[in-house]
Amino acid sequence: MQTENKSRIGVLGAGTWGMALARMLCLDGHEVTVWSALEKEVTEFSASRRHPNLPGMVIPDEIRFTADLEEVCGGRDLLLFAVPSVFVRSTAKAAAAYVPEGQLIADAAKGIEPGTHLTMTGIIADELGKAGKTARLAALSGPTHAEEVAKDMLTAIVSASKDPETARTVQEIFMNRNMRVYTNDDVLGIELCGALKNVIALAAGISTGAGNGDNAKAAIITRGIHEIGRLGSAMGCRRETFSGLAGIGDLIVTATSMHSRNNRCGLLIGQGMAPQEAIKEVGMVVEGVNALPAAMELSAQYGVEMPLAAAVDRIVTYGEDPARISEELMTRTGKSEII
Repeated sequence: MQTENKSRIGVLGAGTWGMALARMLCLDGHEVTVWSALEKEVTEFSASRRHPNLPGMVIPDEIRFTADLEEVCGGRDLLLFAVPSVFVRSTAKAAAAYVPEGQLIADAAKGIEPGTHLTMTGIIADELGKAGKTARLAALSGPTHAEEVAKDMLTAIVSASKDPETARTVQEIFMNRNMRVYTNDDVLGIELCGALKNVIALAAGISTGAGNGDNAKAAIITRGIHEIGRLGSAMGCRRETFSGLAGIGDLIVTATSMHSRNNRCGLLIGQGMAPQEAIKEVGMVVEGVNALPAAMELSAQYGVEMPLAAAVDRIVTYGEDPARISEELMTRTGKSEII
């Protein structure tokens, strides 16, 4: 559906997810400006109207590109953060001077910062707070491959905010005939799912690469959301969040699709490639690797056993043998499924 009230939207980040959403918003009638820290991207995308990692997608002529943070932040009805998780803090810090007080911000990056254990909206709030500002923040998360959104394929996503009006406003901006948007006020739960499902997707890919089949993948997905949910409950999140779109929904798509960088990276590792070589081969940010340190820290801090996440950490961070780790997981002491 075409939005009746056109919004001025600034998108920070010209990666696949940022550009897929920018195109969708532009086609819905919004005025969209995309910021990239790379002048080369600004020049190339402005001229070619193509994105190298989204073949077949044409960037609408109406979308403007800039490398100027002041330009993309000024006078916007909505700012959309779509940079990789490792760049959210530096981007928020640099943009803080130009973000108006009370700005509506939606974050589409997924991750948890090591050490601080802040989610992406937490990082943005932290950097704006240092500049003496507040914002109306929402997290966007769910089973949403950029490659499909760029082709107008049906998608559902969650707009999460502690403020119901903020969640609904973002819902209204992003919802159309191809993207259905739900609201949720469990922001921490939604963002925890978005970060940790990437770790479990790595596990699923490693298993497939090692020669296991659908039975093993289904077990990893099911037990994976179970351990993410246990951690979330310990952190005060609602358990039903983990059975929703941002929980089991996002985990299913990330652990089963070859669009998933995490699944592909795990597949290569399972086939015997060294983790760093696998990351290089994927050629884009593998967010599950970035989320591992915080996952392990939170598991220890809250005393929550996370055997699959720990197994991935041993393989990816410490280079242990996937076959041996798999055997250890399968021969653990028997227990009830519910515990």
